[in-house]
Amino acid sequence: MGDEDEPAAGAGQRADPHLQQLAGELSRGAVDSLPEGALLERLTKARDEGRPLRVKLGIDPTAPDIHLGHAVVLRKLREFQDAGHRVVLIIGDYTARVGDPSGRSSLRPILSDEEIEANAATFQDQAMRILDDDPARLEVRHNSEWLAMPSVELLKLMRHATAAQLLEREDFAKRMEASEPISLLELLYPLLQGYDSVAVEADVELGGTDQKFNLLFGRDIQRAYGQQQQAIMTMPILVGVDGSRKMSKSLGNQIGILDPPGEMYGKTMAIPDSAMDEYYRLLLGREPPEGADRGAKAARDAKRELARELVGWLHSPEQGRAAEEEFERVFVQHENPEEIRESEFECGEGGTVHLPELISREFGVSRSEARRLIDQGGVSLGEQGVAAGEHDVPCGTADGQVLRVGRRRFVRLRASG
Repeated sequence: MGDEDEPAAGAGQRADPHLQQLAGELSRGAVDSLPEGALLERLTKARDEGRPLRVKLGIDPTAPDIHLGHAVVLRKLREFQDAGHRVVLIIGDYTARVGDPSGRSSLRPILSDEEIEANAATFQDQAMRILDDDPARLEVRHNSEWLAMPSVELLKLMRHATAAQLLEREDFAKRMEASEPISLLELLYPLLQGYDSVAVEADVELGGTDQKFNLLFGRDIQRAYGQQQQAIMTMPILVGVDGSRKMSKSLGNQIGILDPPGEMYGKTMAIPDSAMDEYYRLLLGREPPEGADRGAKAARDAKRELARELVGWLHSPEQGRAAEEEFERVFVQHENPEEIRESEFECGEGGTVHLPELISREFGVSRSEARRLIDQGGVSLGEQGVAAGEHDVPCGTADGQVLRVGRRRFVRLRASG
């Protein structure tokens, strides 16, 4: 992987101004575009051969949902599609059984075949909210097509790397220093991902900055198999709604691609002002409105515009405007939402309902967390706040009332029977 800074020989001599401009536009916003000049070279070669580029993204279906962090790379893929090129979206149903070690301090848990298949189906559906599904611009593959190879082929692949080469990875080095185990499966992962590039004859591969090692390693594997090496491009890692850690479902700081419009709008409004510029650039492809940093009102207006446009992008402009109106009514004017789901509850002994249990069931929090929310004044029933320590309320008091937890969670309670 020592060629990442080598220029692509002859690209500048063959390229015309149009391709030079296109290479610059496609690289805009990327952290790395390596080796220098490689994208321009690949564009030129594709033009000379009368074909589109094959632009690869591989995603392991280790979770059922994708979030705005994934959307950063998907949006860049859409730019390649809009420029006339072909995206090869690889669903890593085979590599998901190995587990990508990138950014990990321990071995990833292995999912069942059923979980992987279900996640792969939902991931593809969600990605189509951003990508163009025209068959001329999109090819969807599963790497089980070629990675379920005979052992003799796997051994041949393994000959193209050394243990020292693989252990250069920063995350592996850290785990070795901390005496954390590294499985042979994890060492195998970059070879498998690299072979994906061979199988689909990738011209370009995209990924997050945490994928840089794997993407560069794919060039080595292509060279070993006699293919021209792909250009690589890494995109920034989007921070979550907490504004500090990378967006991740496991950290609970994500905005999901499939989040309902109102929820997506509300979560976006919760991001800190310091993260707003990054969201504008990485998700909308532009800078925040001029003057967004001039006081609280300007920042709030800029964030509303961001939230409205994100909902408009991933749902529809009409739903973006409706979500903004709903947010204004509920969180500024403190009215209840127009539509509130209903839930039945059963009365317990003494004709009361235990609110921590009810909140835990309805909103997916622990009972201890529900008790904490009540005791900190974060729960209301109808027009009245629930007092600290008021964990059991009469069923007649709860029946027909709107239970509100925090700022964004509502349910109308109905006594059963």
